[in-house]
Amino acid sequence: MRAMILKEFRELRRDKRTMAMLIALPIVLLVIFGYAANFTIDEISAQVVGPQADAVAAQAPELFKVEATTASGTSQDAKDLVRDNKADVVIDTNTMPATAYVDGSSLFAAQTAVAAFNLVPKEMLTVEILFNPDLTTAWIMVPALVGLILTFIGTIITSIGLVRERQTGTLEQLAVMPLRPIDVIVGKIAPYFILASVDMLIVTVVGVWLFDVPFNGSVWLFALGAAIFLFVVLGLGVLISTASRTQAQAIQLAIMILMPQILLSGFIFPLNAMPSGIAAIGYCLPLTYFVQLSQGVMLRGAGIDSLWLPLVVLAGMAAIIFTLAVLRFRRDLAPSDRRAA
Repeated sequence: MRAMILKEFRELRRDKRTMAMLIALPIVLLVIFGYAANFTIDEISAQVVGPQADAVAAQAPELFKVEATTASGTSQDAKDLVRDNKADVVIDTNTMPATAYVDGSSLFAAQTAVAAFNLVPKEMLTVEILFNPDLTTAWIMVPALVGLILTFIGTIITSIGLVRERQTGTLEQLAVMPLRPIDVIVGKIAPYFILASVDMLIVTVVGVWLFDVPFNGSVWLFALGAAIFLFVVLGLGVLISTASRTQAQAIQLAIMILMPQILLSGFIFPLNAMPSGIAAIGYCLPLTYFVQLSQGVMLRGAGIDSLWLPLVVLAGMAAIIFTLAVLRFRRDLAPSDRRAA
């Protein structure tokens, strides 16, 4: 028994990736997620429109960061600002009393804003919650869960499948065939892309039907964003497979990539409640932008004019990740004698 214990310790010592998972990763996760786990919103972005915009902005509580005032703005302009995610709260002074439009798709910011407005007499201000009037948690979670499920499928399943082919020697056979690396990658991920697309459709339809989640925006815009996001996560799966020699290693790397996506994408904890350094990590994650896009389309009915940024960022991520995947895959597909040289 002593010999077996010593043997396992020696193997663990040689496996630097597992040692990092066992020692370094828990410490990193504790520090990062300890700062990220915060539901308290200290600052809410706001705008004021209407003839009394400047006067109301000057009297706004410190909680509300008034980023712009528009004296000529109409009530419809106020609602459009919320729909386009220009502010969490827009106060409309065209009405008597003034009306505060609150973005219900930003759940924690909306809850904080409503609690603050409840202290204001109703004869001075009324509150209207848009896009999620009852502040239903499921309405916020389901659009994000679509992205999370796609991330799991695209990252874990793809990486495990490609690593399995390396272990069975299939990639060695492809090395002697007249195929470009990009042909191999596209051919390998095409089935996963189709299956993940079907899963996305099923999850979205079931979520809308089972939890009464609205779908107020363009189906085609949602499909475009989901397709680009799928290319990103499938590319991550390919990259993981090129850095892994066994399925266990692929799962380890996938978990290291998935954990930050779950907790730092705004899926659970709001990004504007995190310290700036931790939030910066969140803005480097693809799931962050898919959550923005899916909630914007499904809940707010936003169009491409207000959702172009997450689309562009996801497209840039897809291009970079697939370029890296092709370069690394080219090395794996090189003939054995050339790699040895």
